[in-house]
Amino acid sequence: MSKKKNNGNYKDNLIARSEEARTVRKIVSIIIISLILILVVGGISGYMYVKSALKPVDSSSKKEINVEIPMGSSTSDIAHILEEKGIIKDARVFRFYIKFQNESEFQAGEYALTKAMTLDEIIEALQKGKVMEEALYTVTIPEGKSIEQIAEIYANKLKINKEDFLTKINDPAYVEQLMGKYPEILTNAILEPDIRMPLEGYLFAATYDFYEEKPTVEAIVEKMLKKTVEVVTPYLDDIAARDTTVHEAITMASLVENEAKTVKQRKMIAGVFYNRLEDGMKLQTDPTVQYAMGEHKEKVTYKDLEIKSPYNTYYVDALPVGPISNFAESSLKATLQPEETEYKYFLHDKEGKIHYSKTNKEHNKLKDKYID
Repeated sequence: MSKKKNNGNYKDNLIARSEEARTVRKIVSIIIISLILILVVGGISGYMYVKSALKPVDSSSKKEINVEIPMGSSTSDIAHILEEKGIIKDARVFRFYIKFQNESEFQAGEYALTKAMTLDEIIEALQKGKVMEEALYTVTIPEGKSIEQIAEIYANKLKINKEDFLTKINDPAYVEQLMGKYPEILTNAILEPDIRMPLEGYLFAATYDFYEEKPTVEAIVEKMLKKTVEVVTPYLDDIAARDTTVHEAITMASLVENEAKTVKQRKMIAGVFYNRLEDGMKLQTDPTVQYAMGEHKEKVTYKDLEIKSPYNTYYVDALPVGPISNFAESSLKATLQPEETEYKYFLHDKEGKIHYSKTNKEHNKLKDKYID
């Protein structure tokens, strides 16, 4: 009896220890899962905070704020001054960004900065001390301009040669260097053999100030690419959500830019283009024919439509191989948030109004009425 009793106690103890071990494992598992969740949530929150801190405080603000950087100020001192003045969101993020970018040689002095400036623009201002000075040149690059047109504008406004500009931006070694510097927007897609000019569409339409007597082509191009990065970056998630690439989005934006002028028109045209692509139809937009021909014509002829070019959307079944011009931000936004519509055709009348139709029959009637 004593032996059986001992065996019973042993089994009871074994069961108790087993249950205790299971309880401990459950507690440990809960603790581990909780720690993982805390780390994940903390990581995501940290990433979103840093991402926000890297953007301008207020991209719409034009008010200048006077900022004084005393002699002997460290990068930490400068960061705190900028944060106190409301020029940047977080001094720590600014310091880490400076270190990551290997930026230095900030100059003491008084500056007129705005909350709309990017971190790169602030850094450039503090390094060159140019913000308080009046720009020697102010050049406006309109939307819908090709690189050749952009080169001509700069040749007329600045002391540069148009051909030198075009030669530099088409230099493969220089383009690859830029790709390494601006990977957010410049991908291998711009190196496709059929691409006429790798940077076509990527030099953003805006007004640029220049403080040097003779700005270099490199300085001009990088100033424009930085602006493109600033504009495109907030839309990267939307681009990915549409299962498209940055190159494709910019290409579509350039088509929308050349076919529409108002925000409403752009959203509608983008919707029509997507409807055509989804139905396996050609986009058939005249500006791509003109780009393929290398010249602007008031009226595209039927013979022109037959040009065999990867840019001609009467010839290819999808998007052209690359952008045909630069674009406005509203065109990019329309490309990513098009109007939901059943229209598949459109045309411009002589007054510039756009008329839409669902079928080719309706489209032909509109052509007879407004064009032929």
